[in-house]
Amino acid sequence: MKAIADTGFIVAFATRNDSHHGWAVDLARRHTEPFLTCEAVLAEAAFQIGSSAYVMSLVNDQLLKVEFSVADNMDRITALAERYQERSPDLADLCIIRMSELFPSYTVLTVDEEDFRIYRRNRREVIPILCPGQARG
Repeated sequence: MKAIADTGFIVAFATRNDSHHGWAVDLARRHTEPFLTCEAVLAEAAFQIGSSAYVMSLVNDQLLKVEFSVADNMDRITALAERYQERSPDLADLCIIRMSELFPSYTVLTVDEEDFRIYRRNRREVIPILCPGQARG
């Protein structure tokens, strides 16, 4: 599966008592290539998990691959921040939306179904997501 990993997926994978741990582990076991992500997601996950070393091990073990530059996408991220200002998206969400635009055949792995059902890529397109409880993509 070609996918983009959001923070919730990483936190669920890393945290055995997380209610979505089984979902995340099952997806990781079936992956055939690294899940793409961004530095903002890694930072957020490291903070929530309490271990930068663990998060970096997921990159080093090739479960995750950093495939995004905020600097190269600043104009679009700023436009997305303005568009979704009323939802107060964090930088990680904005980067994931932009990554979905850049990698349109990839599904976003997230536990944040409420926001990602509202966010749109390229202004109007639904972002394909996979959340806990859904059939696998």
